[in-house]
Amino acid sequence: MSGETILVTGGAGYIGAHTCFALAQAGYRVVVYDNLVNGHRAFCKFGPLEEGDVRDGPRLASAFATHKAAAAIHFAALIEAGVSVRDPAPFYDVNVNGALNLLNAARTFDNVPIVFSSTCATYGAPQRETLDETHPQQPINPYGWTKLFAERLFADARTAYGQRSTWLRYFNAAGAAPEEGLGERHDPETHAIPLAILAALGRRPTFKMFGEDYPTRDGTCVRDYIHVLDLADAHVRAVRQLLDGAAGDAYNLGAGQGVSVKEIAAAVGRASGRPLPLVSAPRRAGDPPALVADAGKAARDLGWKAARDLDAIVESAWRWHKDVEAKVFG
Repeated sequence: MSGETILVTGGAGYIGAHTCFALAQAGYRVVVYDNLVNGHRAFCKFGPLEEGDVRDGPRLASAFATHKAAAAIHFAALIEAGVSVRDPAPFYDVNVNGALNLLNAARTFDNVPIVFSSTCATYGAPQRETLDETHPQQPINPYGWTKLFAERLFADARTAYGQRSTWLRYFNAAGAAPEEGLGERHDPETHAIPLAILAALGRRPTFKMFGEDYPTRDGTCVRDYIHVLDLADAHVRAVRQLLDGAAGDAYNLGAGQGVSVKEIAAAVGRASGRPLPLVSAPRRAGDPPALVADAGKAARDLGWKAARDLDAIVESAWRWHKDVEAKVFG
């Protein structure tokens, strides 16, 4: 039903803001709940902003009460896997306690259903190249464990309280919606496509390829990249499914085909019209040769499939970093 209110925790972040745009386009009323530590006020343009931390249970409950949300989408989290190894405590505090606080607040208001932003990091080291939802979940870092523990919270709440939820396990989000003033902006930036674009723009000296001796088609790591707007579309479909009465489920979100580091470099070269300053670097510990999603379940249940290819992803990200980012942030 058009006009239903969706509370989006972390809605000022990269994926959250693009999802708020998609929700607004679909006719929902969007309320962003974000502490703006990693999110951006400039991205909060599709509905009101409630400034608050997911660790603040009473503040979350107040947001539900004020806006009478029909559903929630939970993005708010710490996401840097490497940082989680060095300093795990904040990840458990934000990612696990934050999920529990959201569940408690939502249960107070008629068991409001929740779409949870999870990750393929819950699978850990891949036991096969293409991963479906039956793959064992054995995380290899605290970030992955916190997301898996949150999934467990949602599963237990479904069993005990009838609190419905869906968990969306992302692979590699990329791309932008430059026409809407939205794109990827992290500090520090650690993701391959924006790093390659920043090198092409001369804002970084080089683009490093970590390992060229993997058993892949060109020797570099292969990953599954999905346009952030395709990811946002999956969230809209998942929240609609819950609002229509579904119990919820877990779904992989990916393009279903892998892209190598060298193929990313080539795509950035095509978009920019200039060669990248490439540098070879040693393999990074824990990087598997390939990691690709089997998203067939999302296709069957949600009617969802990634629609944009690598060139579309890179071209949108290129326009964001080259022409729009500075206008948005000054």
